[in-house]
Parts: sequence; C-alpha cells; structure tokens
Amino acid sequence: MRRGTGAGQRSMASSTTRTITMEFQEAAMGFEVCDYRTDVRNILVTPQIRARFLRIEVGEVSGGQVGRGHTHDLGHEVFLVLQGRAEFEIEGEKQALGPGQMCVALADERHTVRNVGDEPVILYLSVTPHIQPTHTSWAEAGTKPPPRFNPSTVYDVPLDRSTRTEELVDRHLSAAEALAETVELATKVQQEQVTAFKQALAHGREQAALRARDAMWDGLYPLFKQVYALAEVWNDLASRTADSRFCQGKENG
Repeated sequence: MRRGTGAGQRSMASSTTRTITMEFQEAAMGFEVCDYRTDVRNILVTPQIRARFLRIEVGEVSGGQVGRGHTHDLGHEVFLVLQGRAEFEIEGEKQALGPGQMCVALADERHTVRNVGDEPVILYLSVTPHIQPTHTSWAEAGTKPPPRFNPSTVYDVPLDRSTRTEELVDRHLSAAEALAETVELATKVQQEQVTAFKQALAHGREQAALRARDAMWDGLYPLFKQVYALAEVWNDLASRTADSRFCQGKENG
C-alpha cells in the first residue's frame, strides 16, 4: 500500500487500517458462536454428531406421542435444559428438569420431551453418532415399523440435487470397499501388536507394552476414520432417496 501525506490520504489510510483491524479480529475469532436465544436450529450435522438448539412451546411435546416416543438405533442423545421446565420420559420413567440440568437417552431408549412450564422450553441436544435412519417411531402395539429416512433439510442442511444418484451410489460402494480393506490391514496390525503387548507384559517390559499399545492405535485410527467416511456418503445417499423429487424421478434438475 502506498503511503500518503495529505489529509484525504491520511483519512483513507485510517479507514483502511480500521478495515484491516476488523478483518484481523474476525479472522482471529475463527469459529462460529451460536446463541440459544436466536439460533434455534441444527448447528452441527456430521456423521459423528448432530447438535442443535430446540424450542418447545408451552404444552407441546417433542419426539412423538407421550408413552410411545421414538428411539435412535445407534445414537445416544444428550439433553441440556437452557430455559423453561421440561418433562422427559425415557423408557417409561418421567422426570422434570429445569435450566442447567441435563439427562441422556441411550441408543434404543424410547423418549419424549414435554413442556410443563409457563414459558417456552429451549434445549441444547446432541445425538451421536448421526447416521440415517436417525429416528425410529413406534407403533401402538410396540412394534418397530420399517426404517424412515429423512431429506437433509430436516436437519437444516440444503438439498444437494446437483450430484447424480448414480454417483452417490458409486461413492457409497467405494467407501464400503475401502472400509473392508482398512479392516483387513487394521486386523493384521492388531494381531501383531497384541502378541508384542502380551510378550512385553510377560517379561515386565512396560515401555515395550506401551509402544505396542500406541501401534495398536496407529492401526485403528484409519479404521475409525473410514467408518465415518462411509457414514457420510451413506447419509448423502439416504437423504437423496428421501427427497420428494427423487421419488418423482426428478432429482437432477
């Protein structure tokens, strides 16, 4: 940037400095800050976790009918009450929670949330992992209906209609095949390092045992990463099949 000496140039330089300072401050923050009073939506949606703020009006129930509710096939759900008074029913047991209190519905545990106060309830909740089908509703007889898949918009993620369904299917198969290869490699590492670990224990060699432990993790890490890579493309494919335009055969335009 050229240096100026006139009053106008000094003013422009000052404005530029302020702009650079603001940009630096924004860059320094580096992450999104969300407020439960204004950002009542899904905040983070990945295969590892879905996190959101949820608002429930006075007298309303979230999660299905009281006494039936819904479950998550794989995910544990954590609830933290931020505002209001909420009655949680988990596996038939009911408790009312207020601000600052939390509870957990484990995978396959039926649950609902009801606003039993005189103001809107606002919750923070997270489900981990987040892999479709994410919710299972239950019939009156206690039977489990067929899986229900949701379009990504249910989780506040824009629909992707630009990628062809055939490509999504191919990505899914490639990720599944890559996982199979990763499992094979990881299994060999575990077999070798478990043997080394046992031998180290038998001879009282603590550091050797710890090195074997670290090697086990080095073999497992890519395995877990590939599991989530498969989950991501699976979620994309499952979401596509739940898109109304896909059902009409018009998903690509």
